[in-house]
Amino acid sequence: MGAPRHLIEIVRVFENNHVAINSEVHTLSSDAVLEIIRPSLEKLDFEVEKSKRSVDKIHVPVLYGRNGTLEKSFNADAYNHASKTVIEVEAGRAVVNYQFLKDLFQACMMDNVEHLVIAVRNTYRNGKDFEKVLSFFNTLYASSRLNLPLKGILIIGY
Repeated sequence: MGAPRHLIEIVRVFENNHVAINSEVHTLSSDAVLEIIRPSLEKLDFEVEKSKRSVDKIHVPVLYGRNGTLEKSFNADAYNHASKTVIEVEAGRAVVNYQFLKDLFQACMMDNVEHLVIAVRNTYRNGKDFEKVLSFFNTLYASSRLNLPLKGILIIGY
C-alpha cells in the first residue's frame, strides 16, 4: 500500500531543500527552516505559520464550547485541511525538551487531524536527534500498548 501521496510530497519538500536546511552543515532555527520550505508547502495547499505573532500563527481547533464556539486551539507550524495533516518543524528542543512528545500529544487532541509530520534535525550538539525520535516512535508502535487517534506519523530528518 505504501505511504499516502501527500506525505510523500512532504518528504520531497525536505529533499528538495536539503542543501539549504541540512543540519549536518547548518544550525538553523526551526523558524528559519520553516521559512525556507514555506513556498513549497504552500504549493501543497498548507497554511504555514508566517511569524510568532498571533495573527500569523496556524490555530487548529481542539475544544468547542456552547453553540460551537472555539474554546481551545493548539498552534501548528503548518496545516492542510483537505489531507488533515499537521506539520511540526523542530530544531534544538526536539529531543532535549521532548518537544516531539508535545507535538504528538497536541496532534492527538486536534480536531480534524489524521496525520502528524514531525521534522527534526539529524544532528544537534553531536546528538543524533532524528535517530532518537525515530527509535521512540518505533518502540511506541512495536509495543502496541498505546492506541493513537492518528492514521499515521511521519518523522523526517533534515
